[in-house]
Amino acid sequence: MVQTEHSRTSIKRLALGVAAAVGAALLVSGTFVLVAPRQAQATPAYAQKTGKPCGYCHVSPSGGGPLKAAGKKFQKNGHKL
Repeated sequence: MVQTEHSRTSIKRLALGVAAAVGAALLVSGTFVLVAPRQAQATPAYAQKTGKPCGYCHVSPSGGGPLKAAGKKFQKNGHKL
């Protein structure tokens, strides 16, 4: 098959369009990964600061995960008892 200048230009435009679409998809997915919310983790510094065990605020005695009522109150109060 003989390629004309027009068909070569069309192929180049198609390749650039595909490359741009792939690049945009990677950029969007990379941005999502950077700004995706993460679950809060227990901070041992709060336990040291307050003198309370992690289980005082968290459902799990080792900390992390869902908060108890005391943990929600601590969070709403700017992490102050």
